[in-house]
Amino acid sequence: MHEHSSRRRRRTSVGTGTVALSLGLCLCAGQLVAASPAAAATATVTPVTASAAAAKITPQIATKASTRSLAWGSTLKITAKVIDPATGQVAKGTVRLQGWSNGAWRTWDTDTVKGGAVTLTAKPTKTVWVRTLFSGTGYNQRATNKMKVTVRASGAKVLAEAKKHKGALYLFGAAGPKRFDCSGFTKYVYKKAAGKSLPHKANSQQKYGKSVSKSNKRVGDLIIFRNGSYGYHAGIYAGNGYVYDSPHSGARVGKHKIWNKNYVVRRLVA
Repeated sequence: MHEHSSRRRRRTSVGTGTVALSLGLCLCAGQLVAASPAAAATATVTPVTASAAAAKITPQIATKASTRSLAWGSTLKITAKVIDPATGQVAKGTVRLQGWSNGAWRTWDTDTVKGGAVTLTAKPTKTVWVRTLFSGTGYNQRATNKMKVTVRASGAKVLAEAKKHKGALYLFGAAGPKRFDCSGFTKYVYKKAAGKSLPHKANSQQKYGKSVSKSNKRVGDLIIFRNGSYGYHAGIYAGNGYVYDSPHSGARVGKHKIWNKNYVVRRLVA
């Protein structure tokens, strides 16, 4: 009877040890002690449940610029077509026209690609680097190589600069930026807007630039009023028979009707 009980206890001990080992434990002197971390790690199996994300496609972009050189105030047009190289079809997404300014790319215009090419527009005010940027679901973001667009001075830019000084008081001998006489005004505006240097005298200014007939004058042209052949007053043509000028003592820079038929037209910018 005693011997039978002893064998039964040994079998129970063996069973307990098996269970303990399967749990990462060991039985020592009647106590359960945790197995070493290495042993426990060996017995641990972690199932892989996450699937790899689908690889994105890098699209192809074909762009065409309306020009690489344009007059200030003119519109730049960029046409872009984005192709999915895997299917040969148009890739749907968003295209941005960007210009490099102050150390970063700035977005000027945005359009959505649906089934063909898109046309983006901007009016850059100075020579600048431009690019297009595409982004769309399932695609890597793609930018085109930067392209330099040169912006030339124009009559529109000259007139825009002249308008900035509307209301400035006349002062004989002054050439800006707050007070002007007539030739001081034209001298300042052409230098600021187009980098053109003129002398500070109306009679001398009529010798600069290209001679243009009155019927062909354009916004931004230099107008020199004359007494005989002597130039006594200068202004900037504003269109529709008006000039921007600094008229005389007590008056201010503004838009005034051309009052004298004896004048010549000189073109300093395209």
